[in-house]
Order: sequence, then structure tokens, then C-alpha cells
Amino acid sequence: MHRAGLRGLGALRCAPTLRTRRILATGVLASAIDCCVRMSAGAKITAMSAAKADLHRYLQVGRDAIMWKLEGLSEYDIRRPLVPTGTNLLGLVKHLASVELDYFGETFDRPHGEARPWLDDDAEPNADMWATPDETRQDIVGLYHRAWAHADATVEALDLDSVGVVPWWPKGRNEVTLHRVLIHVTAETHRHAGHADIVRELIDGAAGYRADNDNLPNVDVPWWVAYRDRLEGAARQFRDE
Repeated sequence: MHRAGLRGLGALRCAPTLRTRRILATGVLASAIDCCVRMSAGAKITAMSAAKADLHRYLQVGRDAIMWKLEGLSEYDIRRPLVPTGTNLLGLVKHLASVELDYFGETFDRPHGEARPWLDDDAEPNADMWATPDETRQDIVGLYHRAWAHADATVEALDLDSVGVVPWWPKGRNEVTLHRVLIHVTAETHRHAGHADIVRELIDGAAGYRADNDNLPNVDVPWWVAYRDRLEGAARQFRDE
């Protein structure tokens, strides 16, 4: 047979049938779907990682603000109760240490090994909100820093959608995710940072958002005096109502 004829038969044998084309198309589609799934999963992981980093950053901002409010104060001043309910700076640190140990520890069955007698069943009310004379600044601050490390390890180890159980919340709504716990603890930390703002200002007049950014107008002391007097004057118009 002529070589051209042989080439023609070869081309005929190699020509894909309709079934073959369908198989090839199905394979390409499956490959494309698999690629899209992998890309989608990768994007989801990246988005979750970014969200976790954002949540953790806001938590750390609150932590740092609390610690800054203690700087430069005596042992007496960090323990002083400045309002009728006894709120004080070192007590806020002690309380927040327990908050982090509980929410990032017990909630996700991640033991921390810290002894906290102020939370025992026979402890007096509000025992976690003040430092006793035998509890030093170093004791309380050290506990808070260890609580940070334990919480950070939990955040690093778990996904945002990891599920835990808050034992002291009512049954039926005590199942939570790491995402929710991060939001909850961040909100509580910043709430107490606001308390610390007021307490510190009552102690020595120091105020501001954080060490590197006080977030206050760049004005002098006389301006603040006049400003407060103006607000007092405005408020007095309604005192007898």
C-alpha cells in the first residue's frame, strides 16, 4: 500500500470518537472543578487566617492598654479603689487573667495548670477583682502574661470555626466557636480598659488611648480646665429638672 494510504489509515485509527471526546471533556471539567475547589479552599483558609490575625490584633491592643495604665504607679495606687464598687487597676488585671485562662482554656479543653484560689467555691464575692496584700504586682502581671501565652497558643492551634463549650453559660447556648470567644474576650478586655482609663485619670490625671497614641487633642492644661468648666456649666442647666 502506498505510504500516503498508510498515513491516512493511521490518522483514521487515531481520530477520537464521540465517546472519546466526551471522556476527554469530562476529564478536563473534573480537573478544572478540582482546581477550583482547591483554590476556593485555599482562599477560605487565607481569609480565615486574616480574620484570626485581625481579631487577635484587637485583643492585643486591649491587653497592652490595660498594662500601660499601671506604668509609673506605686503599689498603693495600682490597688486603690476609686469608685464605690471598688474598681482598681491591679484587680482589673487579675480579673482579665482569669477571663483568658477560662475562655481559651476550659472552653476548649486546653488545661493551663494555674492555681486560682479566688475562684474556688468557697471564695468570697469579687475575690478576682482585687489583689490581696500577699499578692504582688509581679504575681498578678506574671499571671496575666502567662494567660496571654496560653490563649495565644489556643488561637494558633485551632481554626476559627473550632467548637468549644463554656461550662458556666446556660445549657442550650453555651456551645461556641473560637471566633465567638475571640470577639467576646476582646470586647470584655476593651470594656475593662475603659474602666482603667477612668481609674488612672482619677489617680494622677494621666489619660490616653495607648502609649504611642493618646488620641487626645494637642492642648495644654488650662484648655482642659476651661473645657471641663464649660461642660459643668452646660450640665448645671439641667440639675434641677
